Amino acid sequence: MRYVVTGAAGFIGSQLADALVEAGHDVLGIDCFTNSYDPAEKEANARGLDVQRLDLADEALDLDGVDGVFHLAAQAGVRSFGDVFPVYVRQNLLATQRVFESCARAGVRVVFASSSSVYGEAEAHPTAEDARPSPISPYGITKLGGEHLARSYALAFGLDAVVLRYFTVYGPRQRPDMFFRRVCEALLNGGTFEIYGSGEQSRSFTYVADAVGATVGAMERGAKGAVYNVGGGEEATILESIAVLEETAGRSLDVRHVDVAKGDVLRTSADVERIRDALGWQPQTPLRDGLAAMWAWASARVAAG
Repeated sequence: MRYVVTGAAGFIGSQLADALVEAGHDVLGIDCFTNSYDPAEKEANARGLDVQRLDLADEALDLDGVDGVFHLAAQAGVRSFGDVFPVYVRQNLLATQRVFESCARAGVRVVFASSSSVYGEAEAHPTAEDARPSPISPYGITKLGGEHLARSYALAFGLDAVVLRYFTVYGPRQRPDMFFRRVCEALLNGGTFEIYGSGEQSRSFTYVADAVGATVGAMERGAKGAVYNVGGGEEATILESIAVLEETAGRSLDVRHVDVAKGDVLRTSADVERIRDALGWQPQTPLRDGLAAMWAWASARVAAG
């Protein structure tokens, strides 16, 4: 098959593209290499891949001969209030609308990477896909907007779209702003680590290889118009996960508690019954094993300078 992966130089997108290539598919990566973090890291992620520099919010996406599109390109992060909001609108709504327009016109299936952030402070845990979305961050609002765009293009133009709601994906190649990356670097380099709030916030942490497996499965076997949670099998608090990393590293973290971040939720917990029944997918990686892989990757980066 010939697939397009948008955001192919990013954390999840690059590992998805690698997995597709390893499975024997022809993959064209799309990325605009924004400076949201060091573009050199994105270049390293994309090494060995066929990646075209393209701004999806402005430039046309050619899908001639393409069998499917994985749309992972986005401006990520719940700290999305204030002056940065127009960036989220451009990258997460305008670019997504243009991708869906191209896919609908070409008759190509698209798997859209949404987020558990669409649930906000969910009313029930574990949270199933039919729970009422109520995002509390601009980021979550733009991701929910992308889901609504998928549905509107499906109704108006027959778009074949599958939506995945990722729950706190972690692992090697994490962005510098992400929690486990920052914990690992603080353990390696010393200094004080700031925890937002009490640290009792909990998450369905999802290892990146598991998220990639769900994403490929959604393209191959997902129902047209379906929405699936993609969440880890274990829920842990911030403090519990730090303790696991401290044990893995054999080091202690100097922590300082600061105010809760605006737009952050107290808990995420994924109900994955729907994706298990439909695709035969369930998370395979225990948190302890995933964090060991994360620590090994971060340690190797620091050792390499």
